[in-house]
Amino acid sequence: MAVNLSAPKAGDLKPVRGLSIGVAEAGVRKANRKDLAVFLLEPGASVGGVFTRNRFCAAPVQVCREHLEGGDIRALVVNTGNANAGTGEDGLVRARSTCIALARKLEVSPQQVLPFSTGVIMEPLPVDRIEAGLPAALADAKPDNWLRAAEGIMTTDTIAKAFSATVRIGGQDVAVTGISKGAGMIRPNMATMLGFLATDACVAQPLMRQLAFELAEGSFNRVTVDGDTSTNDSFIVIATNKAGHTPITSLDSAEGRALQQAMAEVSRQLAQAIVRDGEGATKFITVRVDGGRSSQECRQVAYAIAHSPLVKTAFFASDPNLGRILAAVGYAGIDDLDQAGIDLWLDDVHVAARGGRNPAYREEDGQRVMKQAEITVRVGLGRGQAADTVWTCDFSHDYVSINADYRS
Repeated sequence: MAVNLSAPKAGDLKPVRGLSIGVAEAGVRKANRKDLAVFLLEPGASVGGVFTRNRFCAAPVQVCREHLEGGDIRALVVNTGNANAGTGEDGLVRARSTCIALARKLEVSPQQVLPFSTGVIMEPLPVDRIEAGLPAALADAKPDNWLRAAEGIMTTDTIAKAFSATVRIGGQDVAVTGISKGAGMIRPNMATMLGFLATDACVAQPLMRQLAFELAEGSFNRVTVDGDTSTNDSFIVIATNKAGHTPITSLDSAEGRALQQAMAEVSRQLAQAIVRDGEGATKFITVRVDGGRSSQECRQVAYAIAHSPLVKTAFFASDPNLGRILAAVGYAGIDDLDQAGIDLWLDDVHVAARGGRNPAYREEDGQRVMKQAEITVRVGLGRGQAADTVWTCDFSHDYVSINADYRS
């Protein structure tokens, strides 16, 4: 059960002018489930994306990177149930065939279509089923289909993930809506996740790669469930340019900052929803590290804590075995770290002071916090002014069961 995460309501998700979405049941891997989605963009949209840093990246990731170089994207096609990863040259052929199939129906170039896949690795993508499902997906296409799309891209997710916001740009009300999927195989530098974020704001195409990168840095690159970096991670940002205001040509302008702030908030909600719905998760944990010499070393320490199976299982058990956190700080790789400068808090409970147990700390106070569904771990390094934050969850028995049974 997702931690303090409610199912989205269709009426809360704002349509984005210039974009429609269709969803269908194509039987990619299992019958009777939504597993195919198409996003249709009117001409003139600006599109950017960031992708997994896993060198063993999936075929659709490779094709997306190629097609984004050409610009003028008109459609996205997304399937679940099959990752089309670890499939070699044949996988590339199948990813391109999917683009060709949709492009023919839309009368656009295959290079104007971006393909996305998620699911089981090292199995051939059933292009015939996807192609057969496209007419139903296209017939279903409408602007207010965000919730159906969020449901259609789920794999081991227990709940759909979708959020919206509005922002005033150049005297115009601008919509921002996004969906994501992901629950396991999640770590920084993207995750086993797909994320699609759209706005009807007017944004110059040259800004889109920078915008996608900065949004991911503050959201999807700050979450981890299990430390595994997927083969298929993709985050796509779309500006349909339908809002009617003067195009944004700099993210440092007042309009650029306002739009980025609104999109960043939706991105954070989407990223945190993935952690809240982490496979078997019972707790949502914020890890905040401050007092570092750089944000990079703060993240390094935060990830060491967030990735530790011993830390994560202690949180699941509500066991204040907090030496595990200090041990993770110590092996994070900060060579000149002085343990005498380290402080540790659980929410408002000061656990460790100057590298040792705080004399005022009581185990019952630590256990009180550990029993909460949401917990903040704060570590002070005592060596600088930098700070950074990541979000993670605990490890439960269900995490093992879900991943042991995934292919069956």
